[in-house]
Order: sequence, then C-alpha cells, then structure tokens
Amino acid sequence: MIDPVKHEVMADMRVYQASTRLFKLGLLLWNRMRIEGAEHIPDRGGVMIASNHVSYLDPPIVGVGYRGRPIHFMARDSLWSRGFGAWWMDHVGCIPVARGTGDIRALKLTIKALREGKVVSMFPEGTRSEDGSLGSAKSGVGMIVEKSGCVVVPAFIRGSFAAFPKGGKWIKPVGVSIRFGAPLMPSDFEQLGRGREAYEAYAKLIMDGIARTRDADGSH
Repeated sequence: MIDPVKHEVMADMRVYQASTRLFKLGLLLWNRMRIEGAEHIPDRGGVMIASNHVSYLDPPIVGVGYRGRPIHFMARDSLWSRGFGAWWMDHVGCIPVARGTGDIRALKLTIKALREGKVVSMFPEGTRSEDGSLGSAKSGVGMIVEKSGCVVVPAFIRGSFAAFPKGGKWIKPVGVSIRFGAPLMPSDFEQLGRGREAYEAYAKLIMDGIARTRDADGSH
C-alpha cells in the first residue's frame, strides 16, 4: 500500500465538505440514517469502499457514512457538459466515466487516485440493481485492486431501494443504513493469484465481503 505524499483531509475539499454536511442533514432527518463500522476504514493510504448499488441515494449515503476523508466517486462524463453541475463535480473530486467506451480512462484515473492514497467509492456490480438483490461484480474491479494495491472495505447499504428505487420519482421517508465490513488487505487478493486470470476471483472475493457485511446483523 502506497502512502500519499500529502494526506488528503476534508479541509482540502471545502465544497465536498459542505455537500456531505447538507446530505447528512437530509438523510438524518428524512431517512433516519444509521452508520455502523466506519472504524474499519483506514485513516491513510489508498482505500476502495465497495458496496451494493440499488439507488441514486447510494453515493450520498457512502459519503455521509464515512467523513474522515474525502471520497472520490465515479460519474458519467455527460454531467460535466456545462454550468453548475460541471463546477460541482470538479470540486467534489468526481472521476468522469465515458459510457460505451470500455471506461479505460476512468479505470486509469481510479487506479491513479488509489495509488496516491485517496479513498474511492466503487459499485462493483456496475449498475443499479433492478430488484434490490445483490448481483455479481464486473471483473474490472479486480484489475483496479491489483494495479493499485489498495485496501478494500466492503459495505452494505440497506433501505435505499425502498426509499428511492430505480425509476422512482421522489425520495420516500424510509429508514436507510450503511454498514462497513472488515477490510480486505492486498495479501488477501495476492493469494488468489496475479494477472488477468485472477481478476474474476478478486471480484468474487469483494462481493463475498459485501454479502458477509449484509448478513452480519442477521436482518437480510
């Protein structure tokens, strides 16, 4: 794991800090958000937070769930087209993803961020679940882990599908929570092998970690 040259703290990103405070207020008041296990996230070095994905609420939930350091999220590059959205995406440290191109540039930017010791949120399934269930991961997440040598912290978000499902028109006042699980270390992945052949095994290990985190409280 590579230590960053400059430790990235919330004060480095004032817009991000203000935004997560606003999201926190809304999620606490409207969705009674609960947070568990944030102590599992290392204070330094490259960290991937890997969670299930069922709702547009999930990125704000991850960002509110851990506020020790800024979290960098992937977002489709069309959001940078103009105006306030482009300015905001830049100032909260989002990573642009070009749809339909294989996302090679986005993968490289994500690996670079992790090597620089930043925290990156990933949704290994690649898209929102249609029914709220946990699916399989894209093998690209395995490549990111190997190339960056990062720690992976699995997380499970509960309640966001009911609060704001795919195709939903408004956010319902349904309780949401996020639980962060025990971290997966680089050595956990290395024992599965190296190179392209091991990427799917890496991805499966991450999804197994998310499932264990989901099942930890026995309420799935």
